[in-house]
Amino acid sequence: MSVIVRDSGFAPEDMAEADRLVLAPDTDPADLASMWRGRSLIIIDFPSHTDGRGLTLARLLRHLGYRGRLRARGQVLPDQYRLARRAGFDEVEIDDARAARQPERQWIAALRAQPHDYRGPPCGNLWPSTRAPDRL
Repeated sequence: MSVIVRDSGFAPEDMAEADRLVLAPDTDPADLASMWRGRSLIIIDFPSHTDGRGLTLARLLRHLGYRGRLRARGQVLPDQYRLARRAGFDEVEIDDARAARQPERQWIAALRAQPHDYRGPPCGNLWPSTRAPDRL
């Protein structure tokens, strides 16, 4: 079994299997544009907490226009949750054993650890304008 981590805390699975697309961290970014159309949930696997390729895939999917639910699954730590949200993930899926070792309060605390981050909230505008800043 698994637990879904959201900004509000732990939640049960609520998406049908048919709506999912599961991507490995070594998915070729050039193939992303043709893969996500018509999917309401894309899951990107994280086989190790030190493997950041899934964060890049999430960012690219959002840049390509994917607006559905994006989930990180696997070896994600509470301290990485805020970064995952900033990269474009909506939620994280962890196994029951990790949920027992790192309870809901740790995930919520990690999200709110730096409320005055100079880069803005993790749920804010993820795609800043590419326009050059105005000069004084």
